[in-house]
Amino acid sequence: MIFRAFTLSLQSVSDGKIIALMLKTLAITAGLFILLAVGFWFALGRLLSHWQWDIYGLAAIGAVAFAVLFGWLLWRAIAIAVLWFFSDDIVDAVEARHYPAHVLSAKRPGAVESGKMALRSAGRLIGYNLLAAPLYLLLLITGVGTGIAFLFVNSLLLGRDLQDMLEARHGKGQIAFDRVSRGLLGAVGTAAMLLPLVNLLVPVVATAMAVHLAHLKKPV
Repeated sequence: MIFRAFTLSLQSVSDGKIIALMLKTLAITAGLFILLAVGFWFALGRLLSHWQWDIYGLAAIGAVAFAVLFGWLLWRAIAIAVLWFFSDDIVDAVEARHYPAHVLSAKRPGAVESGKMALRSAGRLIGYNLLAAPLYLLLLITGVGTGIAFLFVNSLLLGRDLQDMLEARHGKGQIAFDRVSRGLLGAVGTAAMLLPLVNLLVPVVATAMAVHLAHLKKPV
């Protein structure tokens, strides 16, 4: 079922509307991430100025380190938060093409509700990963334990986010996600988020996958 949803999602993202939305969410996400890195650069520069060090050089190095070390977490948080504001447009396009009967029962959440859900999603992501940070550090000695733990925690969170997106549209209990399907969806999306360049496309592809996974088992 998860493979079927993946292949259908690749068909869905070939839609012109989806491509336009993908470019829009990518541009906004990248812009916010760059602003965050620049803000960190200026903040670090002001801090270093108290010791009269090479302000701009060290601050630039710090900004690069910030982007490398925290990019894997912050990119996902920002991307999913941005996606909340465009998720209904993406779901509209996928459902209109593949599941037109389900469009009639859909109810788009307002901008305020989408904003609240975006903040909750980002808060869960950052909060749970901070709580798991000691475990990540402890498992470093195993070589692979940290990666497995990170994948497990974030798979659960991403699966929850995608289910919440669809339930906000169709209502709780109306989405045919079982725990295994939701976990696999989250795992595929989270693993792909770790791949350079591929992670730029993951939020939109994962949303399309969630739509297919939800409706493939759901009677029309």
